[in-house]
Amino acid sequence: MFPGLPPLAPFRPRLLQDLRGYNKQKFALDVGAGATVGIVALPLAMAFAIASGLKPEAGLWTAIIAGFLISALGGTSVQIGGPAGAFIVIVYGIVERYGLANLLISTVSAGVLLFLLGWLRLGSLVRYVPVSVVIGFTNGIAVLIGLSQLRDVMGLQVEKMPADFFNQIGTLANAIGSFNPYAFGLATVCVLGLFIWPRLWAVDSQFRRQLDSIQGISALKATSRVPAPVIALVTLSLLAWYLNLPVETIGSRFGGIPQGLPVFELPAFSWETVKLLVVPTLTIALLGAIESLLCARVADQLSDTPKHDPNQELMAQGIANTVVPFFGGMPATGTIARTVTNIRAGAVSPVAGIVHAATLAAVVLLAAPLAMHIPLAVLAGVLLFVAWNMGEWREFVRLKQFSSHYRLMMVSTFVVTIVFDLTVAVELGLVLAIVLFVRRQSSLFTADVDAHSDQRLEGRLYGALFFGAVAKLDALQRAADAAPKGLVMRLDVRQLISLDTTGLDALEQLQRSLSKREGRLVLCGLNPQPRSLVQRSGFAQHIDLED
Repeated sequence: MFPGLPPLAPFRPRLLQDLRGYNKQKFALDVGAGATVGIVALPLAMAFAIASGLKPEAGLWTAIIAGFLISALGGTSVQIGGPAGAFIVIVYGIVERYGLANLLISTVSAGVLLFLLGWLRLGSLVRYVPVSVVIGFTNGIAVLIGLSQLRDVMGLQVEKMPADFFNQIGTLANAIGSFNPYAFGLATVCVLGLFIWPRLWAVDSQFRRQLDSIQGISALKATSRVPAPVIALVTLSLLAWYLNLPVETIGSRFGGIPQGLPVFELPAFSWETVKLLVVPTLTIALLGAIESLLCARVADQLSDTPKHDPNQELMAQGIANTVVPFFGGMPATGTIARTVTNIRAGAVSPVAGIVHAATLAAVVLLAAPLAMHIPLAVLAGVLLFVAWNMGEWREFVRLKQFSSHYRLMMVSTFVVTIVFDLTVAVELGLVLAIVLFVRRQSSLFTADVDAHSDQRLEGRLYGALFFGAVAKLDALQRAADAAPKGLVMRLDVRQLISLDTTGLDALEQLQRSLSKREGRLVLCGLNPQPRSLVQRSGFAQHIDLED
């Protein structure tokens, strides 16, 4: 479309490809997987919204609408989209600082940006974020999610939690006198149950082997297929209702969940407001892109379906985040936990993701009044479990196995994410990655003097001569500045793999110093990239080139 630029990415949803040769057997697998992951998504969607400072229906309709659009239009076969734990801290901070209306504007703007990233074929750029930075901010977000849930876990009487780390600690400490043992008990049982339930039904567990030897309990065995969060949500909600426990519920805080379709509304929009929301918009877009493409890569590893198309995936994520805010939703991205559940349940195409959205919609429209009895402590327990699984805690133990550069990037990103802000953390991580990369690459460049006489200097350049390595030429520059008349400096550059304009400028300074004393600079064996730059700049006319 634009001369000199690569063509724009075609809009080709994976669904169209997967529907070729689609049959009843695949449909049955997708329906089963979609229904399963839809049930799993129900408590998570509500918990993510509440933890983000929004009403529970914001998370539910985000999971439904964004989940449908991401599956129908995305570039993967089995990825599930919706609200994600990684967004909790970001969304809560934006709502606290800018208000709900501006969150919606930021999400729409981020959606447009995500679509453009995919359309311009920039999806692969996300892979350039170092894994140490990703692990650092992921673990930091997990800590912040856990901290944000302590209010509901302990049943503290706090009207509104602040967004920053130290104020949260102070607020929790000041409210510790309102500790509710019933809420704490529900949350503790929830977390323990989420850890124990899948281990009870593991194939090699003693409990499972004993049940297999007993006849007539097939109904009990069937419960093993019910996801642990759903078991915790139903049983603990019934327990709290039956015992009339004095704990806060969705109904007591939010008045329940509206039983009906969401209303299309236009947020108050102005260009002046958009300009103030640049940082929140970039944060949502960056995190959404990283999370969705990391999730897609995980899906590629666990599934036999074709590899994902990163550009198509970003375009779908962009469309979903552009549409959802008009229905009161929150930012959406690919979700690893629900995607893994989808794969393990047997999904083979995006139809499973569409069924997941339909399952959620049916539950919301038919059973919304029942949600008012769900204790917030139980949802907080679910999120504590999510935060624990979200963090890659073993990486801290393994830090001693890696270089000091890796440790510095990971730990600094982790600490800054907790203490300051995710955006600052990612920026710091990327800056550190660039600085440390430049330092490491510059250490690989060498400039050696092999022989030196009054009329001739033999030298050799090895590595990449770029802006971070030009200081290594100081010895040669001093020799050129003090050179006797007619000195020939002959440099073997067969091992010079690349040259940038700063490195070229350093060579030009060598040549000028030698020319003042009627000397010459000779470069021997230039590789294609350095030769191209030397010739295009006109520098080749002032030196001697030898093969």
